[in-house]
Amino acid sequence: MKRKKYMLNRYASLKARKEMARQRIMWIVEEVKNGWNPWVRAVTTREFTPWVTVMARYKEYLAVSGRKGLLKPKTVYDYQSRVKIFEQFMDENDIQLQYAYQFDRAFCVEFLDYLYYDKDVSAVTRNGYRTWLSTFASWLVDKQYIGKDDNPVADIRMMREEEKKREPLPKEALAALRTYLEDHNRRFLLACYVEYYMNIRPDEMRFLKIGYIDITNCIVTLPGKFAKNRKRQEVTVPKKVLKLMIDLGIFNSPSQYYLFGPDMTPSPEQVAVNRFRQEWVKLRKAMEWPDSYQFYSLKDSGISDNIDRFGLLAARDQARHADAATTNRYAKVRHTAHVELQDWDGDL
Repeated sequence: MKRKKYMLNRYASLKARKEMARQRIMWIVEEVKNGWNPWVRAVTTREFTPWVTVMARYKEYLAVSGRKGLLKPKTVYDYQSRVKIFEQFMDENDIQLQYAYQFDRAFCVEFLDYLYYDKDVSAVTRNGYRTWLSTFASWLVDKQYIGKDDNPVADIRMMREEEKKREPLPKEALAALRTYLEDHNRRFLLACYVEYYMNIRPDEMRFLKIGYIDITNCIVTLPGKFAKNRKRQEVTVPKKVLKLMIDLGIFNSPSQYYLFGPDMTPSPEQVAVNRFRQEWVKLRKAMEWPDSYQFYSLKDSGISDNIDRFGLLAARDQARHADAATTNRYAKVRHTAHVELQDWDGDL
């Protein structure tokens, strides 16, 4: 307990002082019930913004940033998912923040411990939430909901992460994959081809439209608005991939259609963000593969095969990497298509 004085000697009469004391006591009791702290070092009135209002404004910020392209759709989806878990943590533990300034280090540590110990998530997942908390705290600082020197996440350390479990697929697995999908799901085989031969990220694949593909020059153009580095780039489409597209009747659909729709066929509606992963899980179960074989493993395998067949620079540019080990320190990066890749017929 601490004593805090409110001086009322400026009121002349005893009756006036008692009346003002009574009113002040009633006000203090109500404010303390609502979470007010008379010793808090809040320097702006915005730090007393109700927490419900703060979260509503943050959710609106995410939605608007997604619509205007300030944040990638995948980032918005990821942040919104983390907000749901964040609010679930508060509900399950009966935690009620009243004002913005109550978002402090102890609260953040408790949330991360809840994820790691109660929900039994991996260190990688826990660190991902720590990164999101940091961006959220920075947003709170920018909006003056907390002081610039009061960022509660700044000194919370990342946990040591275990080795990544993703492994590239060996030649035998790639051949088995092609044979299985040729018989069971050629639409998903095309998605695997795009990942393996063209090294296009799953989130970028969702935005590919038929009109981006130049059949004559065997090139697909990736607009910067959905590329990871926000730059317009070209990627070679091997003739083997084009042939499968033609066999599947891809180019019979309008050019404005997405290459992959909800059912993996061309559609005016794009495929769901987790559809490729869901299809891969089905495939992996059918093939009885380990969890270390992931959909993104196709990119690892494709890059390795590309390096073996066409050299480091061709592989670097096809994958749209900024650099590739020490060799690339002496080479000018040119994010362009390589004609020699048109006849690429790899292990998949």
